[in-house]
Amino acid sequence: QVQLVESGGGLVQAGGSLRLSCTASGRTFRSFVLCWFRQAPGKEREFVGTISRSGTTTFYTDSVKGRFTISRENAKNTVYLQMNSLKPEETAVYYCAASTTLSAIATTPRRYDYWGRGTQVTVSS
Repeated sequence: QVQLVESGGGLVQAGGSLRLSCTASGRTFRSFVLCWFRQAPGKEREFVGTISRSGTTTFYTDSVKGRFTISRENAKNTVYLQMNSLKPEETAVYYCAASTTLSAIATTPRRYDYWGRGTQVTVSS
């Protein structure tokens, strides 16, 4: 059984930075395409970015390009989301998701098989 556990959320002022981590267990980490989503209260879950199995390819939603970076350390079974220049409207629960079957970039939640429970990120103005 695959488990994903996010950490690193918290309260930060606008313009600040946070680094989220997601550690996976239960299956060979290199087999995962990994993704970060976020969900604000009353809103749908939103794609943030994704990283390929090798870590050589990343793709981000337009609103975070140049500010957020996804990376992975396969030896540590961990994927990261470095978030810089955070904005109050980016307050949300951030989720890590994984797929073992994807062969192309996917931005919709239903394409991912495994999910963490999320970590709260609050950006104050």
